[in-house]
Amino acid sequence: MEFRHLKTLKTVVEAGGITRAAEQLGYAQSSVTMQIHALEEELGIPLFDRLGKKLVLTAAGEKLLHYAVRLLNIHDEALAEIRAQTEPAGTLTIGTPESLAAFRLPALLQEYKQRFPKVKLIINPGLCTEMRNLLRRGELDLAFLLEAEHEEEEDLAVETLVFEEMALVAAPDHPLARAEEVKPKDIQNEIILQTEKGCSYRTLFEQYLMRNGINTTQGEEFWSIEAIKNCVQVGLGLAFLPMITVRKELQEGRLSRLNWRDETCGVFTKMAYHKKKWLSPAVKEWIELVRNRAEHWRSN
Repeated sequence: MEFRHLKTLKTVVEAGGITRAAEQLGYAQSSVTMQIHALEEELGIPLFDRLGKKLVLTAAGEKLLHYAVRLLNIHDEALAEIRAQTEPAGTLTIGTPESLAAFRLPALLQEYKQRFPKVKLIINPGLCTEMRNLLRRGELDLAFLLEAEHEEEEDLAVETLVFEEMALVAAPDHPLARAEEVKPKDIQNEIILQTEKGCSYRTLFEQYLMRNGINTTQGEEFWSIEAIKNCVQVGLGLAFLPMITVRKELQEGRLSRLNWRDETCGVFTKMAYHKKKWLSPAVKEWIELVRNRAEHWRSN
């Protein structure tokens, strides 16, 4: 039993005859007649009594019409639901390190929510190594990473968005703030206020200092960049942080950027998602928005 035949049956009844039904469906009258005959042959029973030019539903026709209406309504509901899924909706779960959550994402989140208010956004902060594992387990739709260049991975699509400049900062009245150049040996006895273990730029900085024979065990560890900045401002130590996280404090004179030649390989903001996971309309729109915003980041 073909679905279009049921639709033709319903239209014939509603239109009051084959001629009007053919006009509404855009079929030739012979085509409408053939579809009704096909239903009757398949069921082995007449669906209409043909009383001259008038068609009257038989008892079997009445029963089939009842089910045809139900099936057609379900069909329309299904189409509406599926088409609704082409519009961004549902939940979008994004993983990100704290620095990007605070200094790259707010403008993105604001624009996205204005454009797609039906999408619920969930932001999961964490380390970049954790983000990769969460993507692989399907617990994140996308993740932002802040790390050095990385080898291509078979299961994850990783897009490099922008290079992140780093800064070694101190309190404005720190002696090193007045130095023409700060070298690794100059911070041998300084306390370094560090982000958590596993943080990409902390790792790069420690590796660089170790290559220059500098002991990095003396320092304090924090989970909050804001806490680090506040402690640096009151003279508790130095910090190596992404420029985007300290730009405001530098402009306001609350921190000083040391004349430090950064010879680490640098870090990049990246966007990652699983290659084999279906990209919902919400995810696709987020990816497109991030790509467009990254062009602005690079130009500045």
